[in-house]
Amino acid sequence: MKVFVTGGAGYIGSVAVEQLILADHKVMVFDNLSLGHRKAVHPAAEFVQGDLAEIEAVRSSVDGFRPDAIMHFAAKSLVGESMQNPFLYLGDNVTNALNLLKCVIEFKVPRFILSSTANLFDDPERIPIAEDERIIPGSPYGESKFIIERYLYWLSKVYPFFQYATLRYFNAAGASPERGEDHTPELHLIPLVLQVAQGKREKISMFGDDYDTPDGSCVRDYIHVVDLAQAHILALGAIESENKVYNLGNGKGYSVKEVIETAREITGHPIPAEVCGRRAGDPATLIASSERIISELDWQPEFPALSQIIETAWAWHQKHPNGYGD
Repeated sequence: MKVFVTGGAGYIGSVAVEQLILADHKVMVFDNLSLGHRKAVHPAAEFVQGDLAEIEAVRSSVDGFRPDAIMHFAAKSLVGESMQNPFLYLGDNVTNALNLLKCVIEFKVPRFILSSTANLFDDPERIPIAEDERIIPGSPYGESKFIIERYLYWLSKVYPFFQYATLRYFNAAGASPERGEDHTPELHLIPLVLQVAQGKREKISMFGDDYDTPDGSCVRDYIHVVDLAQAHILALGAIESENKVYNLGNGKGYSVKEVIETAREITGHPIPAEVCGRRAGDPATLIASSERIISELDWQPEFPALSQIIETAWAWHQKHPNGYGD
C-alpha cells in the first residue's frame, strides 16, 4: 500500500514510518521539520519538506504520490501552550488538517488515519476510559483534535469512497533501536527522568504527591511507541468497510513515583526527585481501555511493561546522547 504520512519526521510519526517500511508499504513523508528531524525519517521513505498550511504544496505532493492511505500525525500537541495561545491550535491544527482533507477528497484517497489524543477526556466518568466515554476536551489542543474527528465523520457520510480511523492515544513512550524521543524543549516525563540519569538535569520535579492514588502521585497510562505504530498499521487494513475509533493504552496505570523508581533500577542512577506544587488541570488518574482494538483487530502489544518501555528509551538515549544532533 502507498501511505502518505504527515509529521513523519516526528517522534511517533517516524516510528510509524519505520514500521510501515518494515511491513513492505511504500511511504512518502510530508513534514515541515519545525518539530521533527530529517535524520529520523527512514531512508527508504520518500521525503518532502513542506507545510500543510500551504495547500498547493500538499496538493502537489498528494497528486504526485497518489496514496492509498494517509496517516496524519502533524500537529502542535502541547496542552500548556494551547492554553496560552489557543489560536495556534484551534487555528493551525484545524486549518492545516482541513487543507489536507480537501486534497484527500480531491484525489479520492480512500483511507485516513488520524493521530488523536486522550486529551479529549478531561473529566472521565469511568476508569479505564473506553471509546464511548463522554468527550470533554481538556484544552484547545484537545478541542482541535475533536474538531478534526468531526470533519472525518461528516466527510465519510458525504463521500462514500472515504473511510477513516481515529486513534486516541495516551502517553507514547519508549523507542525503537533507531528512533526515539528528541524534543526541544522536552516536556514528557520519561525522557525528562532519563535526562537526569544522563547528567543533563540535576533532578526531576514531581507535580504533587497528595492525589487520591496509591502513592499520592498522578497515575498515567504509557504505551510503547512501536506498539502504537503497529496499531496504526492494523487500523489501516481494517477501515475498508467501516470507520473505526480506538483508544490506545496499556490498560494499566503507572504513577510518577513508579516511573522514577523503575528508571533508577534500569539506569543504575539515583535520579533525585523534588515534589513541587500541583499543576492546574492534572487529573489524578488517566488509564485507557484498549479492549475494543484488542478484540476487533487482535492488537497485541509487544512491550506492555513499564520496564520494557523505559529500557528501550534508555538504550536509545545512550546510543544517541545528543538526540538526532540537529
